[in-house]
Amino acid sequence: MKAVLLTGTGKRYDIVSAFAQHTTVVACDPNPLAPAQYAATVRTSVPMIEDPQYVPALQELCERHDVGAIVPLTDLDIDVLAEARAGGRLPQALVPDPDIARRTYDKHECHLLLQEHGLPSPPTVLPGTEPDAYPVMVKPIHGSGARNIFAAADAREAAFFVDYIDEPVMLQRLMDGPEFSIDCLSDRDGRCLNAIPRTMLESRGGESIKGTVIADAELIDLGRRVVEAFGVRGPATVQAFRDRELGLGITDVNTRFGGAFPAPVYAARPGRSYPELIAAMANGETVEPHVGEFDAGRTFTRYFWQLELDEELRPTGRDIVSPPGPPAPR
Repeated sequence: MKAVLLTGTGKRYDIVSAFAQHTTVVACDPNPLAPAQYAATVRTSVPMIEDPQYVPALQELCERHDVGAIVPLTDLDIDVLAEARAGGRLPQALVPDPDIARRTYDKHECHLLLQEHGLPSPPTVLPGTEPDAYPVMVKPIHGSGARNIFAAADAREAAFFVDYIDEPVMLQRLMDGPEFSIDCLSDRDGRCLNAIPRTMLESRGGESIKGTVIADAELIDLGRRVVEAFGVRGPATVQAFRDRELGLGITDVNTRFGGAFPAPVYAARPGRSYPELIAAMANGETVEPHVGEFDAGRTFTRYFWQLELDEELRPTGRDIVSPPGPPAPR
């Protein structure tokens, strides 16, 4: 089987270990202490993304380990991988075209892109243009992790936060309904293979830590429409609210796995988890769409864990819980 290369692995041990159950995984991160690398078959450090040697380093890893698919785990190198893919240097990369990568990373451009495709997005303006109604969310255009997002009840509060936040921002209607995420996966031709919605029961630092998979036909169709309109390749997470007045409104489209990666894995039917399907695509196999086929009602709740490394940064295998993991059910 061909290997899967995961970039920017960071602390996403859950993602790396899930892939490692199905294929050879090459995990790379500039930081040798990135914990998720230790779940991979091969762990390696690479130059920083802005380094001109970043793409050549990935090319060398692809050749050395017979990589059939590249999946970024953060937003930071999606545009770099998209340009490299478009230029023929990293054809294995499961990323959208460069223009889509650029515009989805810019939240205001993403709003405009959604409008261009007739997809619902809350009313959004840049500073200097008065919103049609309050309250609004003042949020960074290139934000992540719920950084510097503030609710403004009126124009005075909005002006304060625009001045307070030290980066470009936009003003978006505050949606009053429940929030959902739709975890999607597309093939190399941009066909949606599945779209699995989940509730956002609790988030921390912008990352979902509790949620339940739901069989909501409107959300499933919305996720499919977004990724196929944008020509997404590989994973994507579509975030939306259901407002009492406006209905569904998409607030973010991330062309990568979301924080609640376990949710679609738990909900997938046998042989159809996203890591398994990406491993199949890495081998050149054709995966047929099966949108809406999953097991709803699965709930996840995430927690923290850690690794002990020796003097040469090798895992010791020792754990502070013995035996590790939860107790056996009675």
